Amino acid sequence: MAADHPTGKVAGIMGGMGPEATVDFMARVLAATPASTDQEHIHMLVDHNPRIPNRHASIAGSGPDAGPALAVMAQRLERAGADFLVMVCNTAHAYTGEIRAAVGIPFVSIIDVVMDTVSAHPARRVGVMAADGCLQAGLYQQALCAAGREPLLWNRSEQARFMDLLYRIKAGERSAELRNGLQSLAASLAFGGAELLIAGCTEIPLLLQAGDVGVELLSSTDLLVARTVALARGDYAAAV
Repeated sequence: MAADHPTGKVAGIMGGMGPEATVDFMARVLAATPASTDQEHIHMLVDHNPRIPNRHASIAGSGPDAGPALAVMAQRLERAGADFLVMVCNTAHAYTGEIRAAVGIPFVSIIDVVMDTVSAHPARRVGVMAADGCLQAGLYQQALCAAGREPLLWNRSEQARFMDLLYRIKAGERSAELRNGLQSLAASLAFGGAELLIAGCTEIPLLLQAGDVGVELLSSTDLLVARTVALARGDYAAAV
């Protein structure tokens, strides 16, 4: 279906994973869009479905397969008129193949968008702040190695600590303890030699911002926001 703006595209947002991260993404899209009237904002179609099976359990083989539900979500957005798709969940990108096979419109990978920035950065050792399923699927590790960068990860106890913090954030908890916990985990990667950090989980920006850590922190959310706005506004040069 053609976009309803002569120079732009309709963005299809695959969301609900988790719910607040999706709402945060949409708010950031609004804030990043140069607009003085309603009509100058971009057209977003959002499928906010928190009932997508747990991605971590799916990847681990201990829960229902999330791939079919994500493919159906992508198809719904395509039928509704989306010109391209983005997904507000890093871990769910383990099912990129299933999503792309299910639709005829572009699916813009958050992993690829982040790597576009990493590839232009001089850092050789990159710390990855991500959830279990994302790491088990090797999404950032494989991409970083292919780009000639060394991925740095938490040890087992630190990863378990992050997952505890993540599920507390998903449950709506907001506290200095959680923010300090994320800062401590980021500092651990920096202390281990990371010259650049990837916030590879869309819940992280709900509490942790770029200025909160001692090395540069790339927010996968913010990078996907910028790409979404550029594509939807027809600014293809800025989207590359």
